[in-house]
Amino acid sequence: MIRTDEQTSSNSGERACTLTAGAIADKLRGELRGDKETIVSGVAPLDRATPKDVSFVSSGRYAPLFRDTKAGVVLVPADLADAPSSALSRIIVNKPHEALMGLLPVFYPARERSAGIKPTVRIGRGAKIGNGVTLDDHVVIGEGASIGDGVWIGSNTVVGDGVQIGAGSELFPNVTVYAGTILGERVRAHSGSVLGSDGFGYVFKGGEHARIPHIGRCIIENDVEVGANTTIDRGSIDDTTIGAGTKIDNLVQVGHNVRIGRLCLIMAQVGIAGSAEIGDGCVLAGQAGIGGHITIGAGAKIAGQAGVFGDVPEGESWSGYPARPHRESLRATGALFKLSGMMKSLEQLLEDKQR
Repeated sequence: MIRTDEQTSSNSGERACTLTAGAIADKLRGELRGDKETIVSGVAPLDRATPKDVSFVSSGRYAPLFRDTKAGVVLVPADLADAPSSALSRIIVNKPHEALMGLLPVFYPARERSAGIKPTVRIGRGAKIGNGVTLDDHVVIGEGASIGDGVWIGSNTVVGDGVQIGAGSELFPNVTVYAGTILGERVRAHSGSVLGSDGFGYVFKGGEHARIPHIGRCIIENDVEVGANTTIDRGSIDDTTIGAGTKIDNLVQVGHNVRIGRLCLIMAQVGIAGSAEIGDGCVLAGQAGIGGHITIGAGAKIAGQAGVFGDVPEGESWSGYPARPHRESLRATGALFKLSGMMKSLEQLLEDKQR
Protein backbone atom coordinates (compact mmCIF):
# COMPACT_ATOMS: atom_id res chain seq x y z
CA MET A 1 0.00 0.00 0.00
CA ILE A 2 1.27 3.50 -0.90
CA ARG A 3 -0.09 6.68 0.64
CA THR A 4 0.92 10.08 -0.80
CA ASP A 5 1.11 13.21 1.35
CA GLU A 6 -0.28 16.22 -0.48
CA GLN A 7 1.87 18.70 1.35
CA THR A 8 5.32 17.42 0.36
CA SER A 9 6.84 17.17 -3.09
CA SER A 10 10.55 18.01 -2.88
CA ASN A 11 13.76 16.06 -2.43
CA SER A 12 15.16 18.25 0.35
CA GLY A 13 14.31 15.91 3.20
CA GLU A 14 10.52 16.11 3.41
CA ARG A 15 8.68 12.82 3.38
CA ALA A 16 6.33 12.59 0.42
CA CYS A 17 4.52 9.30 1.03
CA THR A 18 4.20 6.22 3.20
CA LEU A 19 4.73 2.60 2.15
CA THR A 20 3.99 -0.69 3.84
CA ALA A 21 6.66 -3.36 4.12
CA GLY A 22 4.57 -5.52 1.80
CA ALA A 23 4.48 -2.80 -0.87
CA ILE A 24 8.24 -2.34 -0.63
CA ALA A 25 8.84 -6.08 -0.96
CA ASP A 26 6.64 -6.19 -4.05
CA LYS A 27 8.37 -3.18 -5.60
CA LEU A 28 11.87 -4.60 -4.99
CA ARG A 29 10.88 -8.22 -5.65
CA GLY A 30 12.38 -9.20 -2.33
CA GLU A 31 11.46 -11.79 0.30
CA LEU A 32 9.58 -10.24 3.22
CA ARG A 33 10.04 -11.51 6.76
CA GLY A 34 8.00 -9.88 9.48
CA ASP A 35 4.88 -7.75 9.53
CA LYS A 36 3.80 -6.82 6.01
CA GLU A 37 1.71 -3.93 7.41
CA THR A 38 4.70 -2.11 8.91
CA ILE A 39 4.42 1.47 7.63
CA VAL A 40 7.45 3.62 6.82
CA SER A 41 7.70 7.12 5.36
CA GLY A 42 11.41 7.85 5.01
CA VAL A 43 14.97 6.55 4.84
CA ALA A 44 17.63 6.70 7.56
CA PRO A 45 20.87 4.92 8.56
CA LEU A 46 20.61 1.98 10.93
CA ASP A 47 21.78 3.87 14.02
CA ARG A 48 19.39 6.82 13.55
CA ALA A 49 16.36 5.12 12.05
CA THR A 50 12.97 5.21 13.78
CA PRO A 51 10.09 2.74 13.37
CA LYS A 52 8.86 5.04 10.56
CA ASP A 53 12.08 4.59 8.54
CA VAL A 54 13.46 2.05 6.09
CA SER A 55 17.19 1.33 6.28
CA PHE A 56 19.64 -1.19 4.83
CA VAL A 57 22.60 -3.32 5.84
CA SER A 58 25.18 -4.20 3.20
CA SER A 59 27.65 -6.46 5.02
CA GLY A 60 28.35 -8.35 8.21
CA ARG A 61 30.49 -5.54 9.61
CA TYR A 62 27.24 -3.69 10.34
CA ALA A 63 25.62 -6.62 12.14
CA PRO A 64 25.78 -4.90 15.57
CA LEU A 65 23.93 -1.88 14.17
CA PHE A 66 21.42 -4.18 12.50
CA ARG A 67 20.83 -5.97 15.79
CA ASP A 68 20.06 -2.76 17.70
CA THR A 69 18.33 -0.69 15.02
CA LYS A 70 14.90 0.76 15.61
CA ALA A 71 14.10 0.86 11.88
CA GLY A 72 10.69 -0.34 10.80
CA VAL A 73 11.98 -2.02 7.64
CA VAL A 74 15.54 -3.09 6.79
CA LEU A 75 16.82 -4.29 3.42
CA VAL A 76 19.29 -7.16 3.95
CA PRO A 77 21.39 -9.48 1.77
CA ALA A 78 20.79 -13.23 1.84
CA ASP A 79 23.76 -13.93 4.12
CA LEU A 80 22.19 -11.75 6.85
CA ALA A 81 18.66 -13.04 6.39
CA ASP A 82 18.70 -14.80 9.77
CA ALA A 83 20.86 -12.31 11.69
CA PRO A 84 19.31 -11.08 14.95
CA SER A 85 17.60 -7.70 14.77
CA SER A 86 14.97 -5.64 16.52
CA ALA A 87 13.63 -4.33 13.19
CA LEU A 88 9.92 -4.98 12.72
CA SER A 89 10.34 -6.27 9.17
CA ARG A 90 13.22 -7.25 6.91
CA ILE A 91 13.30 -7.67 3.16
CA ILE A 92 15.92 -9.93 1.57
CA VAL A 93 17.34 -8.53 -1.68
CA ASN A 94 20.49 -9.19 -3.71
CA LYS A 95 22.09 -5.76 -3.33
CA PRO A 96 20.50 -3.71 -0.53
CA HIS A 97 22.29 -0.46 -1.38
CA GLU A 98 21.20 -0.59 -5.01
CA ALA A 99 17.68 -1.61 -4.00
CA LEU A 100 17.44 1.42 -1.73
CA MET A 101 18.06 3.68 -4.74
CA GLY A 102 14.75 2.50 -6.14
CA LEU A 103 12.93 3.74 -3.02
CA LEU A 104 14.52 7.19 -2.65
CA PRO A 105 12.60 8.82 -5.54
CA VAL A 106 9.37 7.47 -4.05
CA PHE A 107 9.97 8.92 -0.59
CA TYR A 108 11.70 12.08 -1.80
CA PRO A 109 10.57 12.91 -5.35
CA ALA A 110 12.49 15.62 -7.16
CA ARG A 111 10.81 19.00 -7.17
CA GLU A 112 9.36 19.85 -10.55
CA ARG A 113 10.53 23.14 -12.01
CA SER A 114 8.29 25.34 -14.09
CA ALA A 115 9.99 26.20 -17.36
CA GLY A 116 10.49 29.88 -17.97
CA ILE A 117 12.95 32.75 -18.18
CA LYS A 118 13.12 35.28 -15.33
CA PRO A 119 12.97 38.98 -16.23
CA THR A 120 16.48 39.56 -14.86
CA VAL A 121 18.12 37.11 -17.30
CA ARG A 122 20.43 38.57 -19.95
CA ILE A 123 20.68 36.73 -23.27
CA GLY A 124 23.34 37.67 -25.81
CA ARG A 125 22.83 38.25 -29.50
CA GLY A 126 22.40 35.09 -31.55
CA ALA A 127 21.94 32.77 -28.57
CA LYS A 128 19.60 29.82 -29.13
CA ILE A 129 17.32 28.71 -26.31
CA GLY A 130 15.59 25.32 -26.58
CA ASN A 131 12.13 24.27 -25.48
CA GLY A 132 11.24 23.90 -21.81
CA VAL A 133 14.33 25.76 -20.59
CA THR A 134 14.43 27.26 -17.08
CA LEU A 135 16.66 30.30 -16.53
CA ASP A 136 16.62 31.62 -12.97
CA ASP A 137 17.32 35.15 -11.77
CA HIS A 138 20.42 36.98 -13.03
CA VAL A 139 21.59 34.25 -15.40
CA VAL A 140 23.83 35.56 -18.19
CA ILE A 141 23.89 33.80 -21.58
CA GLY A 142 26.65 34.89 -23.96
CA GLU A 143 26.44 35.65 -27.63
CA GLY A 144 25.97 32.67 -29.90
CA ALA A 145 25.46 30.24 -27.04
CA SER A 146 23.20 27.22 -27.56
CA ILE A 147 21.00 25.92 -24.72
CA GLY A 148 19.31 22.55 -25.34
CA ASP A 149 15.77 21.48 -24.50
CA GLY A 150 14.86 21.09 -20.84
CA VAL A 151 18.03 22.70 -19.48
CA TRP A 152 17.92 24.34 -16.04
CA ILE A 153 20.40 27.10 -15.19
CA GLY A 154 20.43 28.39 -11.62
CA SER A 155 20.70 31.95 -10.41
CA ASN A 156 23.84 34.00 -11.09
CA THR A 157 25.34 31.44 -13.45
CA VAL A 158 27.33 32.84 -16.35
CA VAL A 159 27.42 31.01 -19.69
CA GLY A 160 30.04 32.43 -22.04
CA ASP A 161 29.95 33.21 -25.73
CA GLY A 162 29.55 30.21 -28.01
CA VAL A 163 28.97 27.72 -25.20
CA GLN A 164 26.94 24.63 -26.09
CA ILE A 165 24.82 22.92 -23.44
CA GLY A 166 23.03 19.68 -24.29
CA ALA A 167 19.44 18.76 -23.50
CA GLY A 168 18.48 17.97 -19.92
CA SER A 169 21.60 19.45 -18.35
CA GLU A 170 21.50 21.23 -14.98
CA LEU A 171 23.75 24.08 -13.87
CA PHE A 172 23.31 24.99 -10.23
CA PRO A 173 23.61 28.59 -8.99
CA ASN A 174 26.92 30.43 -9.39
CA VAL A 175 28.48 28.19 -12.05
CA THR A 176 30.83 29.80 -14.57
CA VAL A 177 31.12 28.31 -18.06
CA TYR A 178 33.83 30.00 -20.09
CA ALA A 179 33.45 30.82 -23.78
CA GLY A 180 33.66 27.91 -26.20
CA THR A 181 33.02 25.17 -23.63
CA ILE A 182 30.87 22.24 -24.77
CA LEU A 183 28.60 20.35 -22.38
CA GLY A 184 26.79 17.20 -23.50
CA GLU A 185 23.35 16.04 -22.51
CA ARG A 186 22.30 15.53 -18.88
CA VAL A 187 25.46 17.14 -17.51
CA ARG A 188 25.16 18.38 -13.90
CA ALA A 189 27.52 21.10 -12.66
CA HIS A 190 27.22 22.09 -9.00
CA SER A 191 27.61 25.52 -7.47
CA GLY A 192 30.97 27.21 -7.73
CA SER A 193 32.31 24.98 -10.48
CA VAL A 194 34.33 26.69 -13.21
CA LEU A 195 34.40 25.03 -16.62
CA GLY A 196 36.79 26.03 -19.38
CA SER A 197 39.09 28.51 -17.61
CA ASP A 198 42.68 28.97 -18.82
CA GLY A 199 45.18 26.43 -17.55
CA PHE A 200 48.43 27.15 -15.69
CA GLY A 201 50.77 27.60 -18.63
CA TYR A 202 53.68 30.05 -18.80
CA VAL A 203 57.01 30.45 -20.56
CA PHE A 204 59.87 32.35 -18.89
CA LYS A 205 60.80 34.97 -21.46
CA GLY A 206 62.37 38.39 -21.21
CA GLY A 207 62.71 38.16 -17.46
CA GLU A 208 59.06 37.35 -16.81
CA HIS A 209 56.57 34.49 -16.90
CA ALA A 210 54.73 35.03 -20.17
CA ARG A 211 51.27 33.50 -20.32
CA ILE A 212 50.65 30.87 -23.01
CA PRO A 213 47.38 31.70 -24.83
CA HIS A 214 44.86 28.87 -24.50
CA ILE A 215 42.99 28.09 -27.70
CA GLY A 216 41.82 24.54 -26.92
CA ARG A 217 38.34 23.69 -25.73
CA CYS A 218 36.81 22.14 -22.62
CA ILE A 219 34.54 19.28 -23.70
CA ILE A 220 32.35 17.52 -21.15
CA GLU A 221 30.42 14.56 -22.56
CA ASN A 222 26.98 13.17 -21.72
CA ASP A 223 25.94 12.25 -18.16
CA VAL A 224 28.98 13.77 -16.46
CA GLU A 225 28.53 15.26 -12.97
CA VAL A 226 30.87 17.99 -11.72
CA GLY A 227 31.03 18.69 -7.99
CA ALA A 228 30.93 22.02 -6.18
CA ASN A 229 33.98 24.28 -6.52
CA THR A 230 35.64 21.98 -9.03
CA THR A 231 37.64 23.56 -11.85
CA ILE A 232 38.23 22.07 -15.29
CA ASP A 233 40.68 23.98 -17.50
CA ARG A 234 40.36 24.36 -21.23
CA GLY A 235 43.13 22.99 -23.41
CA SER A 236 46.13 25.08 -24.34
CA ILE A 237 46.34 23.79 -27.94
CA ASP A 238 44.64 20.40 -27.62
CA ASP A 239 41.23 19.95 -25.92
CA THR A 240 40.48 18.98 -22.33
CA THR A 241 37.90 16.17 -22.41
CA ILE A 242 35.81 14.43 -19.76
CA GLY A 243 34.31 11.12 -20.93
CA ALA A 244 30.65 10.17 -20.75
CA GLY A 245 29.31 9.00 -17.39
CA THR A 246 32.30 10.17 -15.36
CA LYS A 247 31.51 11.56 -11.91
CA ILE A 248 33.76 14.23 -10.37
CA ASP A 249 33.51 15.18 -6.69
CA ASN A 250 33.90 18.59 -5.05
CA LEU A 251 37.17 20.57 -5.02
CA VAL A 252 38.84 18.73 -7.88
CA GLN A 253 41.33 20.41 -10.21
CA VAL A 254 41.64 19.15 -13.80
CA GLY A 255 44.48 20.78 -15.72
CA HIS A 256 44.71 21.78 -19.35
CA ASN A 257 44.80 19.11 -22.08
CA VAL A 258 43.81 16.37 -19.62
CA ARG A 259 41.85 13.49 -21.10
CA ILE A 260 39.59 11.56 -18.72
CA GLY A 261 37.84 8.46 -20.03
CA ARG A 262 34.32 7.15 -19.61
CA LEU A 263 32.72 6.09 -16.30
CA CYS A 264 35.55 7.26 -14.06
CA LEU A 265 35.12 8.21 -10.39
CA ILE A 266 37.24 11.12 -9.15
CA MET A 267 36.95 11.96 -5.46
CA ALA A 268 37.36 15.21 -3.55
CA GLN A 269 40.59 17.24 -3.71
CA VAL A 270 42.17 15.20 -6.48
CA GLY A 271 44.56 17.23 -8.62
CA ILE A 272 45.31 16.20 -12.20
CA ALA A 273 48.18 18.05 -13.86
CA GLY A 274 48.19 19.09 -17.49
CA SER A 275 48.20 16.57 -20.35
CA ALA A 276 47.62 13.55 -18.10
CA GLU A 277 45.49 10.80 -19.61
CA ILE A 278 43.07 8.78 -17.45
CA GLY A 279 41.61 5.62 -19.00
CA ASP A 280 38.02 4.41 -18.88
CA GLY A 281 36.67 3.22 -15.55
CA CYS A 282 39.48 4.56 -13.36
CA VAL A 283 38.97 5.43 -9.70
CA LEU A 284 41.03 8.26 -8.17
CA ALA A 285 40.47 8.47 -4.41
CA GLY A 286 40.54 11.65 -2.34
CA GLN A 287 43.58 13.96 -2.40
CA ALA A 288 45.46 11.87 -4.95
CA GLY A 289 47.88 13.92 -7.01
CA ILE A 290 48.42 12.98 -10.66
CA GLY A 291 51.52 14.30 -12.40
CA GLY A 292 51.46 15.85 -15.84
CA HIS A 293 52.00 13.99 -19.12
CA ILE A 294 51.46 10.54 -17.59
CA THR A 295 48.97 7.80 -18.46
CA ILE A 296 46.78 5.86 -16.03
CA GLY A 297 45.46 2.75 -17.74
CA ALA A 298 41.82 1.76 -17.96
CA GLY A 299 40.33 0.36 -14.76
CA ALA A 300 43.24 1.39 -12.56
CA LYS A 301 42.60 2.48 -8.95
CA ILE A 302 44.64 5.18 -7.20
CA ALA A 303 44.42 5.28 -3.40
CA GLY A 304 43.78 8.42 -1.37
CA GLN A 305 46.72 10.84 -1.01
CA ALA A 306 48.80 8.87 -3.49
CA GLY A 307 51.34 10.84 -5.49
CA VAL A 308 51.55 9.48 -9.05
CA PHE A 309 54.63 10.49 -11.05
CA GLY A 310 54.78 7.73 -13.65
CA ASP A 311 52.49 5.68 -15.86
CA VAL A 312 50.14 3.20 -14.16
CA PRO A 313 49.27 -0.01 -16.06
CA GLU A 314 45.62 -0.72 -16.68
CA GLY A 315 43.70 -2.57 -13.99
CA GLU A 316 46.33 -2.10 -11.26
CA SER A 317 45.86 -0.55 -7.80
CA TRP A 318 48.54 1.92 -6.69
CA SER A 319 49.06 3.80 -3.44
CA GLY A 320 51.64 5.71 -1.44
CA TYR A 321 54.07 8.53 -2.11
CA PRO A 322 55.60 8.12 -4.56
CA ALA A 323 52.83 5.82 -5.76
CA ARG A 324 53.67 2.20 -6.53
CA PRO A 325 51.68 -1.05 -6.72
CA HIS A 326 49.58 -1.29 -3.57
CA ARG A 327 51.15 -4.42 -2.07
CA GLU A 328 54.62 -3.04 -2.68
CA SER A 329 53.60 0.21 -1.02
CA LEU A 330 52.28 -1.66 2.03
CA ARG A 331 55.56 -3.57 2.36
CA ALA A 332 57.59 -0.36 2.11
CA THR A 333 55.44 1.34 4.75
CA GLY A 334 55.67 -1.67 7.05
CA ALA A 335 59.47 -1.70 6.73
CA LEU A 336 59.61 2.00 7.58
CA PHE A 337 57.60 1.46 10.75
CA LYS A 338 59.96 -1.35 11.79
CA LEU A 339 62.95 0.92 11.28
CA SER A 340 62.38 2.91 14.46
CA GLY A 341 62.59 -0.26 16.55
CA MET A 342 65.71 -1.37 14.70
CA MET A 343 67.35 2.02 15.33
CA LYS A 344 66.93 1.60 19.06
CA SER A 345 68.70 -1.76 18.90
CA LEU A 346 71.52 -0.30 16.80
CA GLU A 347 71.95 2.61 19.20
CA GLN A 348 72.16 0.19 22.10
CA LEU A 349 74.84 -1.84 20.27
CA LEU A 350 76.87 1.32 19.63
CA GLU A 351 76.63 2.32 23.29
CA ASP A 352 77.79 -1.15 24.40
CA LYS A 353 80.68 -1.04 21.93
CA GLN A 354 81.85 2.36 23.18
CA ARG A 355 82.00 1.03 26.72
